[in-house]
Amino acid sequence: MRLFPSNSSKGQSNGGSNRALLHLNVYDLTPINNYLYWFGIGIYHSGIEVHGLEYGFGAHEYPTSGVFEVEPRSCPGFIFRRSIVLGSTNLSRSEFRSLMEQLSQKYHGDTYHLIAKNCSHFTNEVCMQLTGKPIPGWVNRLAQLGSFCNCLLPESIQVTAVRHLPDHPAYSAIFPTQMMKDQILLQHL
Repeated sequence: MRLFPSNSSKGQSNGGSNRALLHLNVYDLTPINNYLYWFGIGIYHSGIEVHGLEYGFGAHEYPTSGVFEVEPRSCPGFIFRRSIVLGSTNLSRSEFRSLMEQLSQKYHGDTYHLIAKNCSHFTNEVCMQLTGKPIPGWVNRLAQLGSFCNCLLPESIQVTAVRHLPDHPAYSAIFPTQMMKDQILLQHL
């Protein structure tokens, strides 16, 4: 897992065709999703997969990018649920990377908010820019419902970003900042 932007050359070459499928990878944050999913709600993390990498948005304490890249369908700390094909893009790898660099200016780790600016808001913005369509509503429905009654939610949920230092020692060297893990907040509700 790497914070974005990085100086990595991985994924920089175009390799021929510019057409690439765009996938929304959805992860469970809690086992209760096994029941909530059937009612069209749940507590999820989501990432956008394109050109062999997955991009997500998470929280940390600094006014720098919260956008990160990981191997597809293997975001640390989350349980992969499913992948949804959202469409395709004509952007080359380098053009898509430029888009991620632009969005990383807007999605700083210290601006993460569980209700108002979370990982699914990020993936929805990427999807809207590339396909003109939103991500499926059920992915971020709980946050949308929370925004209607934000004044009733505890202050800590309204203003506090979710933070997490990765569990695996290998990630600590790559990821010196704390990354998001919504389970921590959910345990305190």
